Amino acid sequence: MGQGNSKTNLSNIRRSNVHTLIASIIVFGLIIFVHELGHFLQARIVGIRVEEFALGMGPKVLSTQKGETVYSLRALPLGGFCRMAGQAGEGGYKVSSVYDPGRFDQKPVWARMSVVLAGPIMNFALAVLLFFAVFGFFGIPQDYTAEIGEVMVGSPAESVGLQEGDRVIAINGMQVNSWSEMVEIIGRHPDEKLTMEIKRKSTVSTVEVTPQYDPESQRALIGITPKGRFIWQRIGIVAGFKEALLQTWQIIVLTLESLIGMIRGTVSAEGVAGPVGIISLIGESARFGFFSVLNLTALISVNLGLLNLLPIPALDGSHMLFMLIEAVRGKPINPEKENLVHLLGFVVLMGLMLLITYKDILRLFS
Repeated sequence: MGQGNSKTNLSNIRRSNVHTLIASIIVFGLIIFVHELGHFLQARIVGIRVEEFALGMGPKVLSTQKGETVYSLRALPLGGFCRMAGQAGEGGYKVSSVYDPGRFDQKPVWARMSVVLAGPIMNFALAVLLFFAVFGFFGIPQDYTAEIGEVMVGSPAESVGLQEGDRVIAINGMQVNSWSEMVEIIGRHPDEKLTMEIKRKSTVSTVEVTPQYDPESQRALIGITPKGRFIWQRIGIVAGFKEALLQTWQIIVLTLESLIGMIRGTVSAEGVAGPVGIISLIGESARFGFFSVLNLTALISVNLGLLNLLPIPALDGSHMLFMLIEAVRGKPINPEKENLVHLLGFVVLMGLMLLITYKDILRLFS
């Protein structure tokens, strides 16, 4: 019996890890694809020649050429790039004395700025689109249904035989319509035996469970999480689009406030997550269903858009800063100096990413 349970748990863990990996590749791939697509489309609009549009990093797995552009899929499913004529390295630019109207470095400042801005703008647009897909067609999620998702090991719920998929329909004779109603009732009765009516498939049964007081949440718990099925309030297409715009704007404002707080030292940077931390978040969201993954994807997309607008060397915001200086001076900054700044910035960014990843791994195993 014990060996069978161990094999089942191991199988569930492996299945969960595969689902997390697949969801993470899709989320990262979509966000980065949309960002690079913004650069690509605007480059085409202003007449800049795109030499390669790639999804992923590392060696090429698949590639095809249409017109002047090579479209490639690369081995590592993280990252991507849009390489334009007159652009090289980690954002550094090659300068040519030969006039070529298709080169990035020979376009006017406004054209180059529009190409750089198009990536972050597309990230914001993706967030609006994802929120609109939820709000416009399904409505606003008001609450979870009282359907059990995970049952914690060693919890009161496990001890009385509650299982994933069970739906709580009443507690002590009081009808339960939502997860928050159930939590509220359980939370008021620490160390008191509760009679719960459970619907499992088509069968209704009764169990008695005693909630335990949790000092961290300061309420009584029985050790269960929601299945992830939402109770929706329909608001219509137009209202859904307005709500999507508002939600995106609120995330932008809150993210900026957090960044300013971290710079001032009033907000802790402990919550900052790198790729490992984000993958973990995606895995957690996947447990709560498709719409939770959509919301997290929109949130990550907004954060990526804002991050790229910061004047950090090697990011879009740094290129914008150099172009603004060029517009004020009336001539570009020495390309070699600019390339050196971007290169050093890229090295620092990679170092910070490794440090954040290290902390993410420590959090996972702590």
